[in-house]
Amino acid sequence: MTDNPNAIRAAVTSRFSQVASSPGQEKKFPVGPASAKKLGYDYSEIDALPSSVTDSFCGVGNPLGLGAVLPGQTVLDLGSGAGLDCLRAARRVRPTGKVIGVDMCPEMVEKARRNARLLGLNNVELVIAGIEKVPLPDASVDVVISNGVFNLCPDKPGVLAEAFRVLRAGGRLQMADILLEEGVTPEEVARKGSWSN
Repeated sequence: MTDNPNAIRAAVTSRFSQVASSPGQEKKFPVGPASAKKLGYDYSEIDALPSSVTDSFCGVGNPLGLGAVLPGQTVLDLGSGAGLDCLRAARRVRPTGKVIGVDMCPEMVEKARRNARLLGLNNVELVIAGIEKVPLPDASVDVVISNGVFNLCPDKPGVLAEAFRVLRAGGRLQMADILLEEGVTPEEVARKGSWSN
């Protein structure tokens, strides 16, 4: 395991490029629609989506299940991947709202763009960028969502600062993620694998 932020970002990008192009090859963590259903996503909603929208899903929870996203709102999805949460949010905010998905993996962003076109969603903007420096103005979004991405970021304080910078007064951060509990030994961490496993 490395502590070099650039090496971590490169490894994460490489790993999720593979998940974008060959989701069925991923063996170390759950990927796809069955995983989404186990995490509490509505079965009928997942089943109604084209497989390209769900096959590269590798989240750890359901951030949209933490609070309502309403028509007309602006939503930012940090680490939007192939777009499952981003596109679900776009449907909820309707054409009067907007969703911006930010991901540093070009293959995931391109897949999300194809998925948005496939679903006919014109209220989605997908951006290739790191989430430590979000290309949005201050106080410009109503809800920030993130799913299983925060744990992969070397600069967690920077990511949180960006989320709160772009939130409007009264806005919400709805995040699903994983963390190590107190008492987990270095040996257990080594046995489980690195941050990208």
